[in-house]
Amino acid sequence: MSRDAILGAIRRGLRRGRLPEDQKLGLRARLDAHPRHLIPARSLVPRPAQVSLFIANVEKEFGSVARVPTLADVPAAIANYLAAGNLPAHFAMAPHPDLTGLDWALLQPRVGRAQPSDLVCLTQAFAGIAETGTLMLPGEFMRPTTLNLLGDIALVVLRASRIVGPYEDAWNWLRARHDSTTGGFMPRNVMLVTGPSRSADIESTLELGAHGPRQLHIVLVDDDPAAIA
Repeated sequence: MSRDAILGAIRRGLRRGRLPEDQKLGLRARLDAHPRHLIPARSLVPRPAQVSLFIANVEKEFGSVARVPTLADVPAAIANYLAAGNLPAHFAMAPHPDLTGLDWALLQPRVGRAQPSDLVCLTQAFAGIAETGTLMLPGEFMRPTTLNLLGDIALVVLRASRIVGPYEDAWNWLRARHDSTTGGFMPRNVMLVTGPSRSADIESTLELGAHGPRQLHIVLVDDDPAAIA
């Protein structure tokens, strides 16, 4: 069904005709302007405090964070995490340059999309949002969405320079990147991940891993001197 057919069906259901031109222009101006809503004061803090807030919120939501000085230290940090949890050394990994350019001699990554049999998956985050300890993970070739959903253990590499305070700043980054690279076309999907998957729908009992990964571990690369206290 075409876009016009869908919108026409909605208008008929609402018993409303097409919008007048002045209303169309007003809606278009609002969409183009991307107005910002009220920003929580807790996210409008200096850079070191934003990073600390991000980590605190991740841990509050049952995730974990390990900080490393450089990207080169990521494989050792992941090897330590896997060994501590008695987890296998093989895992599915996103084809992102931050990951494929590293020395994985101690581990056995398979580059590409996740398969149902993968216990551990590793991807790279586009942004971290301090306001709620949330990861922004756009669906694209460098970050296959299956890596966020299929594995029991979700590992994510995030640069400290990619941590923002409020959600609005992360969306501005994403729009700016796609305005310059795709002519404004946004990713097909954008996942906002706050902690491991969980649900308390049954008898109000919290169950981790209800709809996706049971564990979320972030390796945070301290690549932003301004973010280090």
